[in-house]
Amino acid sequence: MSDQDLFTGTQPVSPGRAFDIARLQAFMEEHVAGFTGTVEAREFKGGQSNPTYSLTAGGKRYVMRRKPPGQLLKSAHAVDREYKVMSALGATDVPVPKTYALCTDESVIGTWFYIMDHMDGRIIWGNDVPESNPEERAAIHESMIETFARLHAVDYQAIGLSDYGKPTDYIARTLSRFIGQYRLEETTKIPEMDWLAEWLPANIPPEEPATIVHGDYKLANLVLHPTEPRVIGILDWELSTIGQPLADLAVYALYYRQGEDVPGGLQHLPLKDMGIPTEDEMLTLYCKYSGRSSVPHWEYYLAAMLFRHAQISLGILARAQKGTAASDQAMMMGRRAWPQSKAAYDIARRLA
Repeated sequence: MSDQDLFTGTQPVSPGRAFDIARLQAFMEEHVAGFTGTVEAREFKGGQSNPTYSLTAGGKRYVMRRKPPGQLLKSAHAVDREYKVMSALGATDVPVPKTYALCTDESVIGTWFYIMDHMDGRIIWGNDVPESNPEERAAIHESMIETFARLHAVDYQAIGLSDYGKPTDYIARTLSRFIGQYRLEETTKIPEMDWLAEWLPANIPPEEPATIVHGDYKLANLVLHPTEPRVIGILDWELSTIGQPLADLAVYALYYRQGEDVPGGLQHLPLKDMGIPTEDEMLTLYCKYSGRSSVPHWEYYLAAMLFRHAQISLGILARAQKGTAASDQAMMMGRRAWPQSKAAYDIARRLA
């Protein structure tokens, strides 16, 4: 079964992520402008970190994102940060859903949550854009890159995000966070992760001017127009902050360095025949839309972000083993840590 089949659509709210819908109803009546009707809720199949729900009321559709239940890592599942950055970007040309209300009162449904608009469009699980053609794939990927460059061009201070993250030492802080998480919650020893945890902090390249970084920019976190090959919304801002744009671009490019052992990997595919830009063509497009002339230290950023994603996968695996992960596919997602860490190790060893 493909990722598209596994993660598309909704399902009844699972018992482990159920909540008091009457209390949510009362909250929305008080805090969501224009709200009418009676709330009905279903759970989206996709998403591994913050449980996400489709809400219907008064002939209108909303989306609710909440922290998962149970004991959580400090600073993880920051739905309040998602809400803040999307609300700020609503005043720019970066496409995001309209936000309505944030709730930090755990007595309402048990965890923090926010309400946003439901965007009518397509979410595609699969970087190969299944059931498409070369022309549409090329247009979709170019729209993704153009939209990404637009995000990195936003003056974050001008839209009230000067306190959204520290503008310096992004890579050092990112590595410190994910190395710390790896050492805190690892369930299986991975030699490549141990080596990378020593080498990466010792070889950080010089910094560039900081921008807003999404942190997990990929096709499955974008809403495409219902019929046209263009991006109309960026979702899942949990990992966003102020940081290095080329590191953010490297997150987007990780699938170029991964094959069929990681779902979504592109390394083994005939990209030119499919209409998907190669890694070099993607970098050329990004330079075109961002006004850059080069992407220095590219291989280092790839290694660092692959390490980061390997630890994210291990976190998903740990939550799956505890029964708190937000998807029935979490165990499968967690096993991606091994090929991801190997890919990072192979790149870093070449640099070393």
